[in-house]
Amino acid sequence: MKYKDYYETLGVDRSASQEAIKKAYRKLAKKYHPDLHPDDRSNDEKFKEVNEAYEVLGDKEKRQKYDTFGSNYNFQAGQNFDPSDFGFSGFRNGGGTYTYSTSGGTGGFSDFFDLIFGGGQGAGPGGFAGSAGRGSSPFGNLGDLFHQGGRAKAQRRSPAYQSDLPLSLKEAFEGGSRTLAFTIQGVHKDILVKWPAGIKEGQKIRVNGEKQGLDGDLLLKVHIRTPYELEGLDITMDLEVLPWEAYFGGKKTIDTLHGKLKVKLPAKSRSGQKIRILGKGYQDRKKNKGDLYLRIMIKNPDRLSPEMEKQYKDAMKGV
Repeated sequence: MKYKDYYETLGVDRSASQEAIKKAYRKLAKKYHPDLHPDDRSNDEKFKEVNEAYEVLGDKEKRQKYDTFGSNYNFQAGQNFDPSDFGFSGFRNGGGTYTYSTSGGTGGFSDFFDLIFGGGQGAGPGGFAGSAGRGSSPFGNLGDLFHQGGRAKAQRRSPAYQSDLPLSLKEAFEGGSRTLAFTIQGVHKDILVKWPAGIKEGQKIRVNGEKQGLDGDLLLKVHIRTPYELEGLDITMDLEVLPWEAYFGGKKTIDTLHGKLKVKLPAKSRSGQKIRILGKGYQDRKKNKGDLYLRIMIKNPDRLSPEMEKQYKDAMKGV
């Protein structure tokens, strides 16, 4: 077997400290992660090599054996490292697609991605998960998962079929299920699809193809359809007010994702002016909340009573 220089792969000296190796791995993992290069498959192998090198050099005992015996020593997971072997499937499969779900089905859609790029609970400086406290992994319990799964045999994921899953803003926010009709290889299939509350635009849901009698899994990409503006977790919606409401102010009752809400309209409001309501925007699966922005739009009434029409005319005379 050809000798693999793991130090060269990570770009560090053989005398590098464990901390230097961790930093080098983090940098390269972010650089070559397939999710950052969805149209370039050339990074896939490099990403795998980087993870393989760190699986060995990131462990003091394995590193010592590597320094003594070289890469041909049987490092178990370090020999043919693949994150999908350990329950993480946020990587390109044979069909050239990605999914951000764990093999458990109900776990986080991007648990491994979060551990590399930050966003997990207990994240420390720089957005990374807190230190392990033991072992050599820079991502807390992730290192333990790798070592526990080190003896697992690699399993190739079957090719996936792809489609879109359009959801309304409320459906995505609340979660739910729907039976969708598909024609796959000339066969009609009615498949029940479930999605979690707080799923976001562009995330993917994996449907177990084996249970549906398919030769590959089905990946559904979420597209949120909404008449409002959704930017991250913030929602902007128009609030129509009558001219006198805009001038004198008052209270308006509106419907939000969180239920009905009574809003105070400031006096002498202008069209385009925004009212910010904290924590009443979209909420994702990790319970992070965005804000709701109400954009004031002054709208003239379709009809006026004779008395109001006269008041308008009298007001015009004074202009």
